[in-house]
Amino acid sequence: MTDDPHVSGSPDRPLRILIGCDTFGPDVNGAAKFAEHLAAGMVERGHEVHVVAPGAERGPNVTRTEVHEGQKMTVHRLRSWRWRPHPWLRYALPWRIEANAARILDTVRPDVVHFQSHIVVGRGLARQAAKRGIRVIGTNHFMPENAMQFTPFIGPLHDMVVRALWRAAGRTFGIAAEVTTPTLKAAQYFEKCTDLDKVHAISCGLHVENYTADLTPRSENVVLFLGRVEAEKHIDELLRAVALLDDALAVTVEIIGDGEQRHALEKLAVELGLGERVHFAGYATDEYLRAQLTRASVFAMPSRAELQSIATMEAMASGLPVVGANAMALPHLIHDGENGYLYEPGDIEGFAERLRRILTMPHDERVALQRDSLRIVSGHDIRRTLDTFEDLYRGRPVTDPVVDTGVITVIERDAEAAG
Repeated sequence: MTDDPHVSGSPDRPLRILIGCDTFGPDVNGAAKFAEHLAAGMVERGHEVHVVAPGAERGPNVTRTEVHEGQKMTVHRLRSWRWRPHPWLRYALPWRIEANAARILDTVRPDVVHFQSHIVVGRGLARQAAKRGIRVIGTNHFMPENAMQFTPFIGPLHDMVVRALWRAAGRTFGIAAEVTTPTLKAAQYFEKCTDLDKVHAISCGLHVENYTADLTPRSENVVLFLGRVEAEKHIDELLRAVALLDDALAVTVEIIGDGEQRHALEKLAVELGLGERVHFAGYATDEYLRAQLTRASVFAMPSRAELQSIATMEAMASGLPVVGANAMALPHLIHDGENGYLYEPGDIEGFAERLRRILTMPHDERVALQRDSLRIVSGHDIRRTLDTFEDLYRGRPVTDPVVDTGVITVIERDAEAAG
């Protein structure tokens, strides 16, 4: 990582912040959600925020005022093309990104650039910002392994391309003064794959006050999944596990989200005899989403490659017990036996047993799991995340709140020395 000059001027003056994204609202995914939370939070704190992101439709470059999470910000939309193997992803034209980045940086003249991905937008902004002596912060939400399902690379080519993508990540993130990722496990994995070090573990954060917990007894058994309906989420394991549960439990499944796997999963639900017991809600309004989170009996997250899982945090903020795969960063959120249970990926019977345990336990035991979900997620309050990024933007020493046991463990790090 390079040593960039600290942001000049009064230490408390408002900053001009440029956030670079390969995915941003109206896209619905964890990286886009975090970027929206971050941008809106910084606007609310009085900073001037610019966002660079691909256009949501094919068209020329355009700069306009957009409203995200109730806050106005300037968004520079770049001409984009659809990535055909993917159901919705658009990308800015890579052969134009450095020219576009230079143009925007020279117009905006930001105090700091914070990129969210090294793929296209982040690469161009990082390179051009470094040439201009602008402080650069990078946050990684991307795992090349997840993206491979949308490419033609299989067999030996698969591993070769994954390694090449991690090398590319190392080159771009190596430009940044500071690098972050949402959890300690994700930071350790990122360091291993890129040979970078001193990566900060900073939660994506959540407005926990926006969610409502219901600690009263349930009159129905509803298992909820929230997220992209894609192969990497392994939602089929959830359906297969529910199919093993006793019919007397009358378990229903609510799946909120959409993606390329929806048709296959609808077909699987019928084959498993679940039929009308599985509801595919597709993309839903915030009001519907939060109502279902409050109503559900248990939240399920079978994904094996979560760098954090904002969806799981939303469920915890709604006071839900959680059953999830014992993989990647989920154990940071799901503390086995405290706020839910972990199962080994692929162990469908183990998954079903843990769901059954929650759905049949006495009310007081279930409430204990709910209260622990609320306790654990409280450490992921968005205000702590925004405080930490503000300090990084200004070049101040920061503390990484690493939440993995329900207790905030503080790791002191000198942001100056981390360069």
